Parts: sequence; C-alpha cells; structure tokens
Amino acid sequence: MLSVLLIFFATITANAKDYEVSLVSEPSGATVYLNGNMVSQTTPAVIKIDSKMVKKKLIFFFEKKGYEGKTVIVTFDKNELKKTPVIFAKMSKDQESIDRENAKKRARETYENDPSIPSGQANARVSRDNSGATAMEQSIIRWYFDSDPRGSRISYRVISNNPAEVKNTNETYLTTTPYEETKSFSIPGLTYENSRNVTIEIKVSKKGYLDQVKRYNVRQALDQQEISGFFELVPRDE
Repeated sequence: MLSVLLIFFATITANAKDYEVSLVSEPSGATVYLNGNMVSQTTPAVIKIDSKMVKKKLIFFFEKKGYEGKTVIVTFDKNELKKTPVIFAKMSKDQESIDRENAKKRARETYENDPSIPSGQANARVSRDNSGATAMEQSIIRWYFDSDPRGSRISYRVISNNPAEVKNTNETYLTTTPYEETKSFSIPGLTYENSRNVTIEIKVSKKGYLDQVKRYNVRQALDQQEISGFFELVPRDE
C-alpha cells in the first residue's frame, strides 16, 4: 500500500513540474510581461512556466525605454518546453528617440561646419590635466579694462560649466586700472566646443568703493579677439 502511495505522489509531482523558458531581446535590458504580469525586470533571463500553461496561449510583452514595445505570442507542448525554448524579441527605437538622435546629429554637423572654427579644431578633445592640446588654449586676444576712478585693483577667475574638462579657478590678481595687454587666456583644457560654457569673471575693487564684477563668455571674447570693459565705481556709504 505504501509503495502505491509513493508512486501516486511521484506521479503528481512530475505532472506539476515547472518548465524553464529563456527570454532574450535585442537590445538587452527589457522588462518582460507574461499575460499581463511582469516575469522579468531585465533581459536576458530564464523564467519558469507552470505545467498548467502547456498548450495554452502565452502572450509575452517586451518593454524598454526609448523603444517600441514588442509582443510575442506562442503556444508550447510538453516536448517543446522540455528543451527550454527561447522567446526572442527584436525591438525598434520609438519615433521620439529617432527624432532626438537626428536632432543631435544635425546640431553636430552644424557645429563641425562652423566657419569660425579653425580646421581640425572642431572635435579636438583634451582633459583639464592634459593641457596644450588645442589651438584655443593659446589664442592671443586684447585685454583692456579701465575704471573711474583709476588705480583700481583688477582680478579675474575662470568659471566653468564643465569642470571635468576646464577647471574653475580662484581669483588671480592682474594689476590696477588702466590695464591693456595682448595675451592668451591660457585656460588648460579649453576647446572650441566647451568654450561656450566657460566664463571669465573680472572684478574691480578700490578702497572706499563698492566692488564691481562683469562676466564674459570665452567663446564670444575669442571670436571678437578682445575682452574689455569700463567700470564706474560707486562710493561706499559712510
């Protein structure tokens, strides 16, 4: 009697076994739903299918941000499930992503064809710790600053929106007004592309007067071949 019960239990267990199904997508990293329920947060993955799903319609839906969702409908018998079938979905980028990439490509082409950028410099790349690699770093321009009253102290600093390439700096003293010199910015890591995101801050100060600050976009200053300004100082209230 015991033997019969053991055989009966083993038969039930065998019939209730789960089967494995492999989930693969191109590109990988898709979330997968089976009949509306999420079965995997990412692909590739292997999931288990209950034996009750044999010969029933299985609706797999693959979802990934930036891509159109893909539905795969299959039906498996036991023999197919024993071989660990693969559910594959090739996903296409959605129109919004395509439009965004095309816009970036057009912007890049416009930039690379900018006539104000010297030949070979549009795609020049340096790091802030590897200076001297671009012509932009050595561009010579006119510096001119004056104030009323004269004899005011002039200092400057670099402000960068991309500190990974161009470092922010502390204030550096130049001289007193009036100041005129022809020299380069000498900003390590400066390129024609990132110069739009770099600013020179000029500060003029004099005892008895309020400090004044002006900021200049580096790309604009280089295009004009000049960085200049006049500061009319305001006396401090006694």
